Amino acid sequence: MSKLSRNFIAGEWSQGASTIPNINPSDTNDLIGDFAQADISQLEDAFSCAQIAQKEWAETGLEKRQAVLMSIGEEMMARSTELGELLSREEGKPKAEGKGEVYRAGQFFTYYAAEVLRQSGDTADSVRPGIEVDVRREAMGTVAIISPWNFPTATASWKIAPALAFGNAVIWKPANLTPASAVALTEIISKQDIPKGLFSLVMGPGSSIGQALAESPKIHAISFTGSYDVGRTIAAAAAKNLTKFQLELGSKNPLVVMDDADIDIAVAAATGGAFGSTGQKCTASSRLIVHQDIHDEFVDRMKLSTSALKVGHALEEGTQIGPAVSEKQLKSNLDYMSLARKEGCEVVCGGDALDLGTPGYYMQPALLTGGDNSMRINREELFAPIACVIKVADYDEALMLANDTEFGLVSGIITQSLSRATHFRRNSETGCVMVNLPTAGTDYHVPFGGRKNSSFGPREQGKYAKELYTQVKTSYISSGTP
Repeated sequence: MSKLSRNFIAGEWSQGASTIPNINPSDTNDLIGDFAQADISQLEDAFSCAQIAQKEWAETGLEKRQAVLMSIGEEMMARSTELGELLSREEGKPKAEGKGEVYRAGQFFTYYAAEVLRQSGDTADSVRPGIEVDVRREAMGTVAIISPWNFPTATASWKIAPALAFGNAVIWKPANLTPASAVALTEIISKQDIPKGLFSLVMGPGSSIGQALAESPKIHAISFTGSYDVGRTIAAAAAKNLTKFQLELGSKNPLVVMDDADIDIAVAAATGGAFGSTGQKCTASSRLIVHQDIHDEFVDRMKLSTSALKVGHALEEGTQIGPAVSEKQLKSNLDYMSLARKEGCEVVCGGDALDLGTPGYYMQPALLTGGDNSMRINREELFAPIACVIKVADYDEALMLANDTEFGLVSGIITQSLSRATHFRRNSETGCVMVNLPTAGTDYHVPFGGRKNSSFGPREQGKYAKELYTQVKTSYISSGTP
């Protein structure tokens, strides 16, 4: 096994107890490699080394920490074409999106490199005479990061970068569907001048490695992005040790299109938001809630826009929609199409598996109409290039339906009315709100996260990330009389 197919544990590239194949979803004949699967004993090695390395790292000067994160970010941005192609090859998103994801991941590291130098506390006078109060933030210790396959580099980076910036050790378990991107990022981090064992990559099944991370008293904070069901399991395990944790889970994001909407903006936002990255993103808008006065025109325009999307090999020029990430995901997509038909939806276009030039998990993006908010197709997260249009009579009904979900990650509204936009922004029950924009697309310097069953715990990204990766210490000082 090559170095670049191994785990990186306690400062060393290590083989695992077994391997798994990494298959290109655009061409199932293309084996990217066989990647190591760690066992629990290797995880124990990571724990032991991380504890020692973290103390050294926390005592490292801020300029040194800043330089390390800046170096990681700059190399990622410089190699974004190369690493983006690797990402697209194993995950299936079009080449331009893969490059963009890696570049954005590099920006997370450079942003948090700057945040290293902005770490400051608070001072106050005590209510008692002659006493001063000092409030500072200190590292949590060893942080477990469990990241998803749909944004294998970006999501991991927006967790790893602040964890390191604020003085923590990191043990990272990536998704098994995208190990090559994980190893590529690890290779960059491993070259830095950091304490041995400060950062470990431990690839393996969630049922063993992920569960062990969640259950370990040697882990001081956990950041997880994935499904709602797995998130609940992690929460239950972490609670036994009172481990601090953060969960980013499922979604069912609405895009509301009002009767005064700019139709061009509405169609562009709905097409990009619903079908970008093959719909395999937590911010995708699978519910299109449309005012009855603009409904027919919107559907006609969306049919043209959706039908024009080019589905193809992720690395081919001009591809706009790549394959589903796996055979299992494609089957799930097609099962939801069957369910939609049974529930009474009309298929305006798409929804079928495609046979293209290479054997892959291809599906034509689907536009549905005739849906209502009680249908499973409009209540469950699909992670598929499927969007369902729901007709509403007025703004009040639109807002009610938008909020009628157990999830609350992102919502959007397309309108030219300032009053409607303001009211929606204030009353939408989501963590993020988009006005005249696709639901998919966020910035790295501001908080990201949801409400309800979409998220639990502190926000990610921006300065808000320190709420997970640090703990507060309040000191009272009586200096006496000089």
